[in-house]
Amino acid sequence: MSKLKIEKGASKVRRAPLKATIDGGVADDLAAMCEWSENELSYLVNILLGFAIAQSEDFQKYKASVAANTAQPASVASSALPPDKSVPVAVSKSDTPPVVRT
Repeated sequence: MSKLKIEKGASKVRRAPLKATIDGGVADDLAAMCEWSENELSYLVNILLGFAIAQSEDFQKYKASVAANTAQPASVASSALPPDKSVPVAVSKSDTPPVVRT
């Protein structure tokens, strides 16, 4: 089993909102850990969740199988779709305007 390492005063990390309720005892421990490590709560929650996810062997196997399934070539994936069904494609806006031909 690997060890959890929390750096004191670590830098900021990319954040995503997480809506969760933390039990009182865990919240108390997190508050104490924030004080001890001189880190923000969101940083510690991120580190702890990352550690827990990495320790879950069943989840890691699932994650690897999902990655293997999504890594199939496009020709294999598209041949699995019925010919009369279309798949919506997300179009992102770019900084360059579209070319208009007259």
